Amino acid sequence: MKAAVLEGLEKLVVQETPTPEVDDDSVLVKVAACAVCGSDIRMFHHGNPRLKPPAIMGHESAGQVAAVGANVTRFAVGDRVAIGADVPCGECAFCEAGIGNNCQINYAMGYQFPGSFAQYVLLNRIVVNYGPVHAIPDHVSYDQAALAEPLGCVLNALELSPVRFGDTVVIIGAGPIGCMIIEVARKMGAGKVIVVQRSRPRLENAKRFGADVYICSSEEDAVARVKAETQGLGADVIVTACPSPEAQVDAIAMAKNRAWVNFFGGLPKDKSNVTLDTNIIHYKELFVCGAHGCMPRHHHKAIDLIAFGVIDAEQYISHRFPLDRAAEAFATAESHAGMRVVVQP
Repeated sequence: MKAAVLEGLEKLVVQETPTPEVDDDSVLVKVAACAVCGSDIRMFHHGNPRLKPPAIMGHESAGQVAAVGANVTRFAVGDRVAIGADVPCGECAFCEAGIGNNCQINYAMGYQFPGSFAQYVLLNRIVVNYGPVHAIPDHVSYDQAALAEPLGCVLNALELSPVRFGDTVVIIGAGPIGCMIIEVARKMGAGKVIVVQRSRPRLENAKRFGADVYICSSEEDAVARVKAETQGLGADVIVTACPSPEAQVDAIAMAKNRAWVNFFGGLPKDKSNVTLDTNIIHYKELFVCGAHGCMPRHHHKAIDLIAFGVIDAEQYISHRFPLDRAAEAFATAESHAGMRVVVQP
């Protein structure tokens, strides 16, 4: 089969590799779509301890089951499936508690397990039994189904920092994830949605997703503007959907008393020590949390929301590339020229 192989830092090569073979407990999927995530780009440039080159990345994917092992009962040849990232081990205390994204082994597709920037991806026994692999209905395209993974991450985040009816929600970062949060927060009952973005072109692109207020933080004081938009009180829920230390500082400053502040976007390792005014957290009784990945149940729910037409996944896809142009797909995603970039093997 053909695969986009990360041979080393900043060296992604499309080449022929052996097609994986199923054993009694595994499933082989013919990949139809795999979206480029920001974490793929970070691994391309900086690597990851869980990924040992040469390796195949890709964890936002969908395709059709091509072969199943003798012991597999969940799936059959011909099934259309979507595949997510985080794979619970199924046995540790966190997995038993239903929070597999906190599993200390921290398995993931496209990390320890070969991913979907390839014509075929193998789902091993752990993935088949415990992972985020779910059937998709015929009317949902493979490209749309691949976006169930990032949508599942949004659902996890807004479960941890819940939006209540009438809340004012601030989203810092207007990339694909930030724009998904606009739509999901609105569906959850947000009364006012405010988007903050440093880049004017990206902010303009986000205007089609229907927030109430758009703030370009490179042109005005975002904290002051949020306060002005909330009668000086601040927002009820603030989500940082970007890898920015400054965004985390601003999120605390623009929070209303007893607000939820969600550090959704992870930071580069050399920028993750952020100085916060913890007295604001103390006196305003803020709830500050992180959100990392999602559980298989979030992935399943995301597929349902797409299938039922509650969330329009198509609007988050801006570019499509064949596998042979995987390097170009990565460059396009990194350029922030559009929204999600999908590779179609």
